[in-house]
Amino acid sequence: MAPRRLLLVGEGNFSFAVAVSETLDPSTSLTATCLQRPADLTPDPVARENLQRLRERGTKIRFGVDCTQLADAFELHEREFDRICFNFPHCGRKAGVARNRDLLAKFFQSCADVLAEEGEVHVALCRGQGGTPADNPTREWHNSWQVVAMAALGGFILSDVHPFSYEAVPGYKCTGYRSQDKSFHIEGALNHIFTRSLPFEGSQPRIFKIKLDDRWFSFPEPEALVGKLNRGFLEASSYHPIKTINEKLIAELGKVFPLKRLKCFSPLLPQREASVLTPWNCDFLSAAFWINLLEGNSNFESLTGGKTQDIENFLVSPSEFSLPKSPGRDGKEEVHEGIYGQAKIWLRPSLLVHVPAVIQAPDFLPGSLHILSGPIFRKCHILPFTMPAFHETLFILGFNKNLNDGYLQTLLDHLKGILDSLLTLTLLEGSKLSSSIEFVFQPNGKDYIMNVKSHNFGPDCAKDLIIGSVTISIPSIIHKDQCFVFVSLNLDLLAMLVWGISDWRMLWTFDKRFLKNFVPGKIEPFKSYSLYPPSYVHDISFWLDEKKGFDELEFHTVARAVSQDTVISIQFLSRFQHPETDQVSLCYRLTYQTCDKALTQQQVASMQSKFRKEIEQRLHVRPR
Repeated sequence: MAPRRLLLVGEGNFSFAVAVSETLDPSTSLTATCLQRPADLTPDPVARENLQRLRERGTKIRFGVDCTQLADAFELHEREFDRICFNFPHCGRKAGVARNRDLLAKFFQSCADVLAEEGEVHVALCRGQGGTPADNPTREWHNSWQVVAMAALGGFILSDVHPFSYEAVPGYKCTGYRSQDKSFHIEGALNHIFTRSLPFEGSQPRIFKIKLDDRWFSFPEPEALVGKLNRGFLEASSYHPIKTINEKLIAELGKVFPLKRLKCFSPLLPQREASVLTPWNCDFLSAAFWINLLEGNSNFESLTGGKTQDIENFLVSPSEFSLPKSPGRDGKEEVHEGIYGQAKIWLRPSLLVHVPAVIQAPDFLPGSLHILSGPIFRKCHILPFTMPAFHETLFILGFNKNLNDGYLQTLLDHLKGILDSLLTLTLLEGSKLSSSIEFVFQPNGKDYIMNVKSHNFGPDCAKDLIIGSVTISIPSIIHKDQCFVFVSLNLDLLAMLVWGISDWRMLWTFDKRFLKNFVPGKIEPFKSYSLYPPSYVHDISFWLDEKKGFDELEFHTVARAVSQDTVISIQFLSRFQHPETDQVSLCYRLTYQTCDKALTQQQVASMQSKFRKEIEQRLHVRPR
């Protein structure tokens, strides 16, 4: 879309402004600025001619405008530019990369004051200066201008980059600092397009309230799951890709099996329901998140560290979840007061926990495919394709044990065909399928895991991805004549593979630009609006407390929480044992990077400092 209000900064001889003015729609307002005063340009005949042509076209011209202090140059009513362009910024003479980085950083911070909310900042840089993979050749990071990192200081992310088209601006002659005759070498130059990022400040734990047995309770979402509870991606009104992929999957299976869609249970799981866990899902419990419910509305501020938060309804009905009761003084049952009995309330780690309720229901229909879809939550190590929250679809099929082989093979064959078909939807014409589904038989002799061989995501995806599982249940005392098949699918991972979304965190973004990529009824390759985010590496070492032990899973969970999910890798570096005290020290390397927000080196340093304090308190280690 053409900008309504366009601002050019750092103009030298105003030849770019003239070229642009000839291509603009008459409704577009153009303002061209330069750092020089009018007297500085008088000796330059090219500049004088260009200024004359701009004045004849009604272009607004400002002299003495410092691009690092744009707020000083424009009154409030003059701001809200839709696009700000800065071509080939440079401090002049033989200024080093550090000074030019500083210029970019201050420019981006200045842009934040005068740019419209959905505006763009265009910065053209010579070949290699930007320091992104788009440069050819790519300079070493320390020797580049680190344009994406500098933009982050102003709250901007790189949303697009393309070659600087010299032909598109005929008559443009770039000049050096203060209109020096020596121009820049613009062969291979790139135009970088930046947009505003959502602020990190909005990523604070929310407080939820639920009504149980006619009483209100509240709880904060766990820090490691901020922004991931109650998002409603699978609701009827949603057009999130996770819902799209789920509906397509169900529709195709419905052509083969009678379907029965079930209303998803609450993700809250009382501790007493742990007894329903079976050998095929009990391992999930050790990685589950748990919470304490607080009664009434009096403790909201203490839950959020004194900050006022919005209270949001958590979708739970009394029929799905009720309070544990204990005998009262008069022999009647009564509910625990205050903090909810100090009992653990789990966030569902798998839909498999609901299997007993489904198959024991009086209306369960053998031969029909029963479908349960919803979000699940698990503590996990920080790896490229492991997720603390994702959406699972569970297919439950019951049948006579004598028909085991026929039903099972039919289901597996159709499931493989449907998944392989989905994975080809975004392939370019003439391309070969780079992803395929493979059922891997498990050592127990009856179950399977579903692997995806994919090379769409580069070296991080060199090995197979586990996209789901198939569990076969033998006849039980309750169901003597029936066998059951439980098929669990990770919808988030499937959506990533189908659309080519390389980072699972993007599925959970609050940025409205994400959903604009998806048109109802169509599946097209995903184009990210945040390109080449910089990464920051920090090491941490600490002494262990031999009496307390060390929980590495909790170490990863604390890192995820403190960093607001910006730690993308934790690498174990070394173990050291002191020769005199026998104390053990561990050293890890943390890599920070976002997928949808501007992240600065200063923010990362603050997160790392907080992480050191948190592991000392929670994991009883002593940072070195």
